[in-house]
Amino acid sequence: MFLIVGLGNPGKPYNNNRHNIGFKVVDAIKDIYNFPKYIKKFHSEFSKSEIDGNIIFLIKPTTFMNNSGIAVKEFKNFYNFDINKIYVIHDEIDLDQGRIKTKIGGGHNGHNGLKSIDQLVGKDYNRVRVGVSRPSKIFENKTNENISSWVLSDFSSDEKIKWVDDTINKISKNISLLINNKDCF
Repeated sequence: MFLIVGLGNPGKPYNNNRHNIGFKVVDAIKDIYNFPKYIKKFHSEFSKSEIDGNIIFLIKPTTFMNNSGIAVKEFKNFYNFDINKIYVIHDEIDLDQGRIKTKIGGGHNGHNGLKSIDQLVGKDYNRVRVGVSRPSKIFENKTNENISSWVLSDFSSDEKIKWVDDTINKISKNISLLINNKDCF
């Protein structure tokens, strides 16, 4: 049994924000593997199904990013998830756009969603870090970075074409390899 958490902010104004890449990946997993419609429970929208014989819970916390740990803690406690069976998919400014890296545990690097989960659940869960880069790496002459504005801004249509959709599909289609500890990224 695995818990796959996509981080993001609820509501239409946030749908295409860089911060919501976790929601987008979870939605794609749901669609690709024909999960049932989301149900609202435990401060989240969730769906449950099977992939390759493994029971999978997909969740999107509805608490806004800063309180994502509330939903994760409620699922973890109610279903008695081992922390090593929890996968959190999130945006990462210190990775180039479209780069995917996985790791277990670590610091939150200023990411408020991770900080909330760390405080309420612990740090030794699996992380799927999806690179959205920093504005200074994307735009020349951009020295004053406002990271909050950057992650809360929408992906451009150029970004969607060049890497966003491909990255979301790559993670989604390889989720069974990921939970089976196969190196797939």
